[in-house]
Amino acid sequence: MKTDIYKIKTDQAWNRLYNRLDNDRLLAKVDEGRHTRTLSSWKCYGAVAAVLIGIVCGTAMYWALSFKEPVPNLLTQENLSAFTLATTLEDGSVVLLAEETSLLYPEHFIADKREVSMEGNAFFDIAKKQGQPFLINTEEVKIEVLGTAFSVQSNENAPFRLSVQRGTVRVSLKKGNQECYVKAGETVTVQSQKLIVQSVDKESEDWNRFFKHIRFKDETLANILKVMNLSSDSLRILVDSPALEERRLTVEVSDESPEVIANLIANALNLKCIRQDNAYYLSE
Repeated sequence: MKTDIYKIKTDQAWNRLYNRLDNDRLLAKVDEGRHTRTLSSWKCYGAVAAVLIGIVCGTAMYWALSFKEPVPNLLTQENLSAFTLATTLEDGSVVLLAEETSLLYPEHFIADKREVSMEGNAFFDIAKKQGQPFLINTEEVKIEVLGTAFSVQSNENAPFRLSVQRGTVRVSLKKGNQECYVKAGETVTVQSQKLIVQSVDKESEDWNRFFKHIRFKDETLANILKVMNLSSDSLRILVDSPALEERRLTVEVSDESPEVIANLIANALNLKCIRQDNAYYLSE
């Protein structure tokens, strides 16, 4: 029943968003993939450097982006599957969306900043861009990424929480004008409209949960392998030509070894798979 109520509220919020964007002709759709395969999956090795963010957004979804004119085309990703949905943004940043999570982002980032809005639970691995900070809008806070990877978690019945594994982020309350810097090994929560920073045991954070069951929707092979290699501290999967990197797949992977995944991708795209040292190479 709780899930049904959540979905009704989510649908209502999305309808409002879509109607507004559609009326302004700002909405661009993300196409479905050209190939579809279900791959029994990938075993996650070690946690990727990240920031874990917990956000309570109440019943309404916050999607207001403070873009300057002209407003860019906005894309949406919504994950209603139990699998994590992997998306790679224009700048090369990786976003992993957990179940019942949505992301609104521009097709092309503007010159002086990269700004998105989200609702739900997500893992971000942000590409460094000098002079172009990465900003995340939520209902309660605004987050500025200062050279790190991180994940965003939003639960209806939990307080805002941000936990950093590597790097630094700046968190600003939208009400009260309070802000703080959160470094690796620290967590910030919102309590009584105040930001509270505390130390946290890195081992207690379940960073691997985003990588255990992943779904890619019409992603290039380059982006798929980038995500899979993030979760591996030993074996990597590589391709031997730029042309292969542009091949696209819609796939689901969950809890399997790099060797199995490499061979499954090779079979799906009719490629060869050869191991050399600590890498599996895919070739035509």
